[in-house]
Amino acid sequence: MREEVLFTLDTPYRQPLAVKGWFFGTPGQKTLAVMGALRGNEIQQMYVCSQLIRQLDALEQAGALSADCGILVIPCANQFSMNVGRRFWAADNTDINRMFPGYDAGETTQRIAARIFAALQGYTYGVHVTSLYLPGNCLGHLRIMETGYQSPEIARDFGLPYIALRRPHPYDTTTLNYNWQIWDTHTFSLYTPATERIDATAARQGVDAVLRFLQVRGFCREDFGPGEPARLFAEDALRSVKPTVGGLLVHQSRLGDAVRQGQPLAQVVDPCAGTVRQTLCAPVDGRVFFAHEACLINGYDVALRVLPDEA
Repeated sequence: MREEVLFTLDTPYRQPLAVKGWFFGTPGQKTLAVMGALRGNEIQQMYVCSQLIRQLDALEQAGALSADCGILVIPCANQFSMNVGRRFWAADNTDINRMFPGYDAGETTQRIAARIFAALQGYTYGVHVTSLYLPGNCLGHLRIMETGYQSPEIARDFGLPYIALRRPHPYDTTTLNYNWQIWDTHTFSLYTPATERIDATAARQGVDAVLRFLQVRGFCREDFGPGEPARLFAEDALRSVKPTVGGLLVHQSRLGDAVRQGQPLAQVVDPCAGTVRQTLCAPVDGRVFFAHEACLINGYDVALRVLPDEA
């Protein structure tokens, strides 16, 4: 294992930002790069990478990594925002994951994105351990952008139960996933059911998925089991459930539950009177794929998403 400072950037009123990477395997080989937290509230994503580093270190010391394998893990690139409890860059509230491929002479987040992207260039496979833009939890899955360079069949090697294909919107073209694929890296975004808190079980599932991928691809001699058969679906197939009024959100179902059309999934309750303002029901037969986490919800926010049985 080699720990290196990939780059250092001056920040206002604080110590310089030093972004570190951990390297494993044979120097000069560029097999897999894993990018962790780009946002200041991605605690779970940073934790997943930290546990991956521990496992890779043990595998390397045991001689379980192949000679043609080279791995880079960057657990966090936004300690500045993490230290002050902000999701986006604290100085100007911009999102680093909307700045790729970056601009080395631009604004701070553009320069960070440019230097991260330079460090990630040339790897055959890339994994971005990231979080949803919606405030809530989702089932563990991989997401792939449909750029024309996507590799959904390769994604099955992770052994995760769900693979979502996302049709890019204009704002997706500045994300790491999209640009990494355009620059000839087979790229996958890894989602786990937590962001601002640590879910050790979900983190273990994510770490095992990455290690299993290395095993199946022939870069690791350790056996991490077969995983699960993956269901491949278009992200547009997810059915959103939104209240028309705001209030306290009381869930009557859990993430991953199989539900039937018309089944009550949650209630929106008046915060003061305690009366039920609205009951939210499943739009189709399927499985609860996403659930809003905060106890309060506004009208027309996404409360739940259901993956239909037929999609």
